[in-house]
Amino acid sequence: MKRVIPFGISLLILSFVSYKNIEKSGAEKLAQREFPSQFVNFNSYKGNPVFSGTGIDTWDKEIRERGFILFENGLYKMWYTGYNPKKSEKKFLGYATSKDGIEWARHPGNPIFKEKWTEDMFVIKNKGEYFMYAEGENDIAHLLTSRDGIHWIEKGDLTIKKTNGEIIPGPYGTPTVWIENGKWYLFYERNDEGIWLAESKDHKTWTNVQDSPVIRKGPEKYDAGAVAANQVVKYKNRYFLYYHASSRPMATAVEWTSNVAVSTDLIHWTKYDRNPIVKGDHSSPILVYDGAKYRLYTMHPQVDLYLPK
Repeated sequence: MKRVIPFGISLLILSFVSYKNIEKSGAEKLAQREFPSQFVNFNSYKGNPVFSGTGIDTWDKEIRERGFILFENGLYKMWYTGYNPKKSEKKFLGYATSKDGIEWARHPGNPIFKEKWTEDMFVIKNKGEYFMYAEGENDIAHLLTSRDGIHWIEKGDLTIKKTNGEIIPGPYGTPTVWIENGKWYLFYERNDEGIWLAESKDHKTWTNVQDSPVIRKGPEKYDAGAVAANQVVKYKNRYFLYYHASSRPMATAVEWTSNVAVSTDLIHWTKYDRNPIVKGDHSSPILVYDGAKYRLYTMHPQVDLYLPK
């Protein structure tokens, strides 16, 4: 027997559906306003990976962790971590360049720095000088500086303090720096359990802005296991933090993803409700502006390129 829905109930159903559609539309508009398409919507480049370990018995048979890319004067510059477990457990610094961000040439003097374990690096240029913040052995962050991006001088391990001045023992890894109005800010993680924020006046000694993380794990499954910052980008008075995450703790075999959050003050962050922006064990995202548009690279376990949709 065919069922007939009373007219009044039909109106209620239609009203509910319309309300949900309006609610969804409003949420989508809010997401678009907070997270513009150019920062979250990318297509994988068909020729991926664009860079990887050599796969043969060289110092950089394999690459790992976050590398970093800057686009300067028409040239893409990439710093990366290379290693060969058969030769050494130590992680060394490599350098490669590209005219199109796709075809890369390794520097003939690689590794360009091997005096100290160097991985998971972040590079920023300030007043003509390159500053590299990287993880050393046991996830202790250290600072290197350079005038040309090739010849680096070790400046020593970072010191991080609580708000009361008490020194925080390591680990503190995946260092990510932001400079604004003469102030230096450091985002760092401790065993990927959260992302903390600290300030500095001398680039080496840092004091927490607050002693609790500014970005915590979860509550969604994709980043319930681990989080670590990679890069901060500012656009129209909002800050976008690109970070990698996993659904399970670091101690187990995990799949890492690439994600983004937004803030107006560097302290209070809202995660993109459609994270991850890149799935499938492609992590350590780095956003690069090529002079016309943004492109996204994921740096671990190989370098993949994502072009704007």
